[in-house]
Amino acid sequence: MDEAKRKRLEEKGWKVGTVAEFLELTPEEATLIEIKLALSRNLKERRQKSMTQAELAEKLHTSQPRIANAENGDTSVSIEMLIRAMLATGATPQEIGQVIAKVC
Repeated sequence: MDEAKRKRLEEKGWKVGTVAEFLELTPEEATLIEIKLALSRNLKERRQKSMTQAELAEKLHTSQPRIANAENGDTSVSIEMLIRAMLATGATPQEIGQVIAKVC
């Protein structure tokens, strides 16, 4: 947001801040969310190169909608599920670590 717009909003009584501030997230909670989103995005990129959501779901003994939720950052999907899915696409532990390291 540009400074002029921010100033106009604040003059009209609006509070301008980050999502983390609005949700009162601790730095640790905000980082965890960023890690999950990075893993989700990377999973989708990797999966699209080699298989369909249905094929990945079959490999993981889960459903296609669950894979869609994982790729879309659904809060019900655990980090463990994201990592299992990435490993099933051929990701190495080092590649997964690199995804996480880019966030931190």
